[in-house]
Amino acid sequence: MLNGTILKGIGGFYYVGTADGVIECKARGKFRRTVGKPMVGDRVKLELQPEDGTGFLLEIEPRKTALIRPPVANIGLLAAVASAAPPQTEPFLIDKVLAIAEHKGMEVLVVLNKTDLDPAAALYETYRAAGIDVLRVSAETGAGIDELRGRLDGKISAFAGNSGVGKSSLLNRLDPGFAGAVGSISDRIGRGRHTTRHVELVPFAGGYLADTPGFSSFETEQMDLVLRDDLQHAFREFAPYLGQCRFTGCAHVCEKGCAVLEAVGAGKIPRSRHESYKRLYESVKDLKEWELKKT
Repeated sequence: MLNGTILKGIGGFYYVGTADGVIECKARGKFRRTVGKPMVGDRVKLELQPEDGTGFLLEIEPRKTALIRPPVANIGLLAAVASAAPPQTEPFLIDKVLAIAEHKGMEVLVVLNKTDLDPAAALYETYRAAGIDVLRVSAETGAGIDELRGRLDGKISAFAGNSGVGKSSLLNRLDPGFAGAVGSISDRIGRGRHTTRHVELVPFAGGYLADTPGFSSFETEQMDLVLRDDLQHAFREFAPYLGQCRFTGCAHVCEKGCAVLEAVGAGKIPRSRHESYKRLYESVKDLKEWELKKT
């Protein structure tokens, strides 16, 4: 029996990274009925078939995190890559990604790139004040790269960032072999024979990187949503004030006696973060849980 991580799944076949290399596997019918459909990122046990070197999935270890959109499990760190240099990143896009990740129990990190052009002081102070881990780096000069690499080591990570923020340059600075690793994995598991983009994990910086359209840009409509009642808990700086409002069921949008609004006014919660919360609240306030499966 071997242990491994599902790197990609196509048409009922799962490609599992193990100590012996990438192994093509199928899930037995009984397995599918009792456990459910495997996901990219799942840590699994498999049985190797000596006659052809393929395998069968036997067991999925409990998932630490899981997303429906994009379908990937066990992401340990979501890094939102942003920049104050042109093209500047809209804080709302960062906050929407962070809210989803926080709700799902992922570690979050804001990576401010291009600091050789603009130190991004306002963004840095906003997320530092919110209690969110934030790093200032430069793919051009290499500043902060070693510290960022240390945060990724041994984890399944995902990067999100708007076009032009320098994400590709940052990834290649982090791991000079990244482009080669992508090509190698793609050749092994068949990219080129399949035109549909699937979630895929590629070896990266001592762990894995989730390669998926929903994370490679701020295409947040391809990501899970956070329901209205859960949204307040996805903004960690709200925590000391929840339950302190004058009225129960406070939405923290415009209500009198709202402890969150008072904290915003007192400068204890960054105003831009609260603006993002209000925009997200407005977009999901009428959404029901059963509707999430249809979105």
